[in-house]
Amino acid sequence: MAGGRVAPGRDFGWLWAAYGASALGTGLAFSAFPLLAITVLHKGAAEVASLAAVGAAVGAAVAIPLGPWVEFRRKRSVMIAMDLVRCAALLSVPVAYALGRLGLAQLLLVSVVVAAADITFGAAAGACLKALVRPEAMVTAQARLESTTWTATVVGPPLGGALIALLGPVATVAADAVSYLLSAAGIRAIRGREPRPRRAERSGARFGDLVEGWRHILAHPLLRPLFFHTVLVNGLIMATAPLLAVLMLGPLGFTPWQYGLAFAVPCLGGLVGARLAPGLVERFGRHRVLLVSGTLRVCWPVGLVFIHPGVTGLLLVMAVELALITCIGVFNPVFAAHRLRVTETDRVVRTLTAWSVTGKAVTATLTALWGLLAGLAGPREAIALAGVLLLATPLLLPRREAGGEAGSEAGGQASGEAGREGGSEAGREGGAEGGTDTEGATVHTG
Repeated sequence: MAGGRVAPGRDFGWLWAAYGASALGTGLAFSAFPLLAITVLHKGAAEVASLAAVGAAVGAAVAIPLGPWVEFRRKRSVMIAMDLVRCAALLSVPVAYALGRLGLAQLLLVSVVVAAADITFGAAAGACLKALVRPEAMVTAQARLESTTWTATVVGPPLGGALIALLGPVATVAADAVSYLLSAAGIRAIRGREPRPRRAERSGARFGDLVEGWRHILAHPLLRPLFFHTVLVNGLIMATAPLLAVLMLGPLGFTPWQYGLAFAVPCLGGLVGARLAPGLVERFGRHRVLLVSGTLRVCWPVGLVFIHPGVTGLLLVMAVELALITCIGVFNPVFAAHRLRVTETDRVVRTLTAWSVTGKAVTATLTALWGLLAGLAGPREAIALAGVLLLATPLLLPRREAGGEAGSEAGGQASGEAGREGGSEAGREGGAEGGTDTEGATVHTG
């Protein structure tokens, strides 16, 4: 069984600090682009929606060919480059605003660049984390990253709102850009030389390289069910988010501050769940925690069907979201560590890129479909259908471990040692996983 209490090490601390800086910056700028489109450019709902959907979708498509390229490059160099790209792209917004040249096309282009860099950074970070952290400390490392994500989610948007009130939405974009500079500095501080990964004799990109991530996922007895489960769960949960906003802020009459409160306070559950995850793995084993938390997290959204006006309706939403996010806080770090453990070092980047791109595409598709369904049947009915479908998703979780937990532990240990061998003589390794998606956020992109 995988112990959960082993310390990840000093080099992980720099990676953690870098992740914390960028996560806080993202939280500060959470609503900056929509606000810029609405208040500065005076765009309507269709343009604002396209800014979010098209930017993410095109960015995911752009990231696909980058996976094979990153796989055989030094991961920390790629991560620093992606931080600098995101910083430069975001800084172009306040510069254009100051010159009176800011337009929707620029915001869309920046969204594409940042989305592609996010996916590329996350995939490179996964390989980096696999080399930096011993297998027995991986759940603890992922739990710390998950805790940081939820802390930034609780703290960032309110601070960003205050900053917007004082200085306008452009200020939060600038703050987000600076956070990527801090992230790059943190990654640069990781000691030890990272060797260049060796590639097979052939050179040049091939179609097989582009699809290797999907091929590996679909052929793996543990990754395949987790892939379908996580992609579908995340897509269904995200597809109902705008519908719930329409329901609460429309017919049910909740105010914007009540709506914000309903989702800000439950994020504390993510922090609690992430802190509990290592101890639960230590006591019950990784696979059991993965199965139970993965099952429990989908039991709650159907409760949103019963939302109603007034204080009790608000408390109902908060209770459902608190239970959901707490279970997600437990599931995400265990899942992210497990995914790294069973993925070979030379396939991590392509696997995580494929996972993230698929997740974004499925989420965008389901969000569009549920929007159409809400238009035909109503938002409450659409939320109900998503909740019922979520109840069936635990059937996709792996019921047993291929080769047993000990076997996967040994494989993870072997790959971890292989990653460390290439690091500095003093020692510690070189490499991380990206987190996120969101899939919540741990440095994993799901």
